[in-house]
Amino acid sequence: MALFKSPKNRRSSSSSSYVSTFTIVVFIALCVFGVWTLSSNSVVSPQTQSDEDISTRTAIDTSTATNDELSTSQDSRPKPEQNRKDTTTAAAVFGDNPGHLPDDAIKSDDKSSNNEAQKHQGAAAISDSQLSEESSLTQKEQVSVIHEAGADSDVKIIEPEKVPQSVNEVEASDANKKDEEIAAANIVEQSMGQQQDVQTVDTQGPKVEEDEANKEQIKEDKGEVEVIKKDEKVIIPNEEKLDVAQQDSDAASKDIISQNENQKTKADKKKGGKSKKEWSTQAAQSQKEKGRQKGESNTVDKLEDHTWLLCNNTAGADYIPCLDNEKAIKLLRSTKHYEHRERHCPEDPPTCLVPIPSGYKTPIEWPSSRDKIYYHNVPHTKLAEVKGHQNWVKVTGEFLTFPGGGTQFIHGALHYIDFVQQAEPSIAWGKHTRVILDVGCGVGSFGGYLFDRDVIAMSFAPKDEHEAQVQFALERGIPAISSVMGSQRLPFPGRVFDLVHCARCRVPWHIEGGKLLLELNRVLRPGGYFAWSATPVYQKLEEDVEIWKEMTTLTKSICWELVTINKDKLNKVGVAVYRKPTSNECYEQREQNEPPMCKEDDDPNAAWYVPLQACIHRVPVDKAERGAKWPEEWPRRLQKAPYWLNNSQIGIYGKPAAQDFAADNERWKNVVDELSNTGITWSNVRNVMDMRAVYGGFAAALRDLPVWVFNVVNVDSPDTLPLIYERGLFGIYHDWCESFNTYPRTFDLLHADNLFSKLKDRCKLVAVMAEVDRIIRPGGKLIVRDESTTLTEVETLLKSLHWELIFDKIQEGILCAKKGKWRPDSVAPSS
Repeated sequence: MALFKSPKNRRSSSSSSYVSTFTIVVFIALCVFGVWTLSSNSVVSPQTQSDEDISTRTAIDTSTATNDELSTSQDSRPKPEQNRKDTTTAAAVFGDNPGHLPDDAIKSDDKSSNNEAQKHQGAAAISDSQLSEESSLTQKEQVSVIHEAGADSDVKIIEPEKVPQSVNEVEASDANKKDEEIAAANIVEQSMGQQQDVQTVDTQGPKVEEDEANKEQIKEDKGEVEVIKKDEKVIIPNEEKLDVAQQDSDAASKDIISQNENQKTKADKKKGGKSKKEWSTQAAQSQKEKGRQKGESNTVDKLEDHTWLLCNNTAGADYIPCLDNEKAIKLLRSTKHYEHRERHCPEDPPTCLVPIPSGYKTPIEWPSSRDKIYYHNVPHTKLAEVKGHQNWVKVTGEFLTFPGGGTQFIHGALHYIDFVQQAEPSIAWGKHTRVILDVGCGVGSFGGYLFDRDVIAMSFAPKDEHEAQVQFALERGIPAISSVMGSQRLPFPGRVFDLVHCARCRVPWHIEGGKLLLELNRVLRPGGYFAWSATPVYQKLEEDVEIWKEMTTLTKSICWELVTINKDKLNKVGVAVYRKPTSNECYEQREQNEPPMCKEDDDPNAAWYVPLQACIHRVPVDKAERGAKWPEEWPRRLQKAPYWLNNSQIGIYGKPAAQDFAADNERWKNVVDELSNTGITWSNVRNVMDMRAVYGGFAAALRDLPVWVFNVVNVDSPDTLPLIYERGLFGIYHDWCESFNTYPRTFDLLHADNLFSKLKDRCKLVAVMAEVDRIIRPGGKLIVRDESTTLTEVETLLKSLHWELIFDKIQEGILCAKKGKWRPDSVAPSS
């Protein structure tokens, strides 16, 4: 039965009934108010006695009222601003303002209000457990979650149940006498214009007609906001709050967000002090969606109108925007630390397309590509001319061939790989040692042949006079990036590589306090190895002898143990193997604090545009901390959650971290079959990139295929990259609003899971798609999983790029497209 009469019925009330009813109500109210005033000193506050009962009745009334409101005309519904105010209205308060009463007289009121707050906090905690798995922490938020103590704010805004918009008159009876007194007192207070606006509804009494004045007042009422500050309670008048809301409509949304965060934090404390993510609220999501819909109408038209042009720069078909920014490089004050080989991204990401070399062919499939590639795909011969005698690369007809050698292993990489393990058997390729860093990789032969030992290598070299060496590696199907040991940290977390390798990499490790070697110390796992194969290890030239002395002093000062020095008789080279300590004992026993220990607030995982420092990061000593133990042997480490991932942490998708990790694994189990159904042929896929990796589940699902996956963790996303390395996979930090450090046409498959919708708020989607087109090979595929609106925009851009859509189910949230060889005829103006 509806609690309230419709507006139509209300308007039909006669004026005589209105007058008589109002007179009776006021008379009864004044009488009751007088009795209540006389007995208030000896009676406990009504709120204390009936808070729970009244709260229950209010919930029932609200539910019933909702059904009734659906039948009312549109004219009688509250305006949008009124609705917003209602959502922030405090729970019904039944009691008088204590004024200047003694503390003991209002003590019960405070207790009751605290109980009400706890009820709301409990509701917030239940809501947290039902969050969508698409929610995500930013990198800064995750760091604050891990270290945050979870202290509550002093001021909280409580979101109550909806307050009914009409008041019933109650017949006198013994059962509801107290409720009558409260209702009458409230009516008197409203008529006298008091600030305290309290309403109540009795579901037990019969419904009677309202007076017109009361109806108008309630119709305009926007509700109240109850502010609780420690043990004080203040009621803010409606008129004042309404003015504030009208001046700044965003304030209400911010209050709701603040309230939800505070309630959730307090609920978390009750569960044992677990630190949880401050998840996005419905208010924030709605506000974002409104903004998106507002700009959606013109988005597709703008994308369709976009005109693509060829890039106009001296790098031509090998253009890497952040490494070929000649304008920025010319402004550098110094190149002493290879600053000119580091990232200098254009202020506005380019939206032009890189040309394709004349005669380009579909790359040779793996594993044949390890030995030869098409010359026209990477038409550079300088390296063959300079390094041909060292078996780096040779020109053979229409092919460039790679005999498998290098400066330090002319007679083949596999022999050299086995030689290193014989020098130090505990390296145990493919079991104890799984993920390595190859500094100065050349054409990537060392990393290319480590696949035969079940080892993956993150190889890098600068874009320098050794023309296209990294491009050769990628064309061969070997992981590599263009980077340099310069003035900034490498884009990797601390303590993740099992071994670091340098085969005559020409890096001056010993200069400037060993700053560059200390960068290797940062990324090397405690107990990990540094394999140094260079002339100072085995030659006796004066320069080599001097460098060896400097390195000996430096490695001792940073507590690296020289495990062995061996010489390979076949290649006539030597290798020195060092081991990083697993405790801080050696650091504490040094006679001199040189190099110094890093400051406690120096985060070893911070790596995005962070300058190098000549200091030593401490080794973790807490057994539950990452780096305190060596990971499980490969391949067990792939599927097992790391020991330091515990359920006191909350995972990316909202579950306890270990459970979150397991759920992510299950999600990607059928990925191979799923992608095969979208038109992916795995025989011509070798270089794969997960553009938004979380736990590395996508890469783990492809483990049995002859592919390698470059996991990219976005700098504004949760920092899960250390976990990816712990699994025996590898990856890099990156911001997709900038160019990636790779040559054009270097990946066969790009996978973007809910990436583009997150990027649209920070950078132009046109520029991101131009970068996608740059790094993927002709014939390569792009798989996008995202919301339908974003997929529609991506589809529009792909069509403008003349890509072939091979799988298009936008409503199901997935799209797959194949890049062709189309290039525009017009060239962009020179920058």
